[in-house]
Amino acid sequence: MTRKKETRTVDITNIQTRAKDNEPLKISGYAAVFNTRTSIGNWFDEIIAPGAFTKTISGESDIRALFNHNWDSVLGRTKAGTLKLSEDDRGLKFELELPNTTLGRDLAESMERGDINQCSFGFYVDEGKESWDYTVEPALRTLNEIELYEISVVTLPAYEDTEAALVRSKEIDKSVERRIKILNKINEVLK
Repeated sequence: MTRKKETRTVDITNIQTRAKDNEPLKISGYAAVFNTRTSIGNWFDEIIAPGAFTKTISGESDIRALFNHNWDSVLGRTKAGTLKLSEDDRGLKFELELPNTTLGRDLAESMERGDINQCSFGFYVDEGKESWDYTVEPALRTLNEIELYEISVVTLPAYEDTEAALVRSKEIDKSVERRIKILNKINEVLK
């Protein structure tokens, strides 16, 4: 079984940057929101089920916070305690302590100005950890368990323009296309 990396881009909800005297700048918000239906490249819709991140964030995974999915621009990580992740009723909540670097300070300035306010996350989905509903159009994919490997503060478009910001597996697209064609043929025969 080959696993494909996937990313999603969302607005950072309730974003806050704050700095008190002699304390590092912090960003907090939601990297993903549960039960929000999103179109993925006009092929299918997708939702993230509550609890989808529980296993990966409670385990020993070393998840990074990046800028624009660039592994050379690490902003924090869970093993270092500079990235904290948790789930609540709304979604995947994060708190990120920005480094006192040019990148960290520049990012905080851009966020305070409102130029950057979006987040993305990279993940894997193992076989059997997702479900598909082909009885609706477009087909609906529900992510039940996600193996998160990074979150990113990004300059890419908002979630409404997912297709432009999306790195997709062509295998998933072709599989969904085949299943939709089969369902359409079945529906034609049944009419």
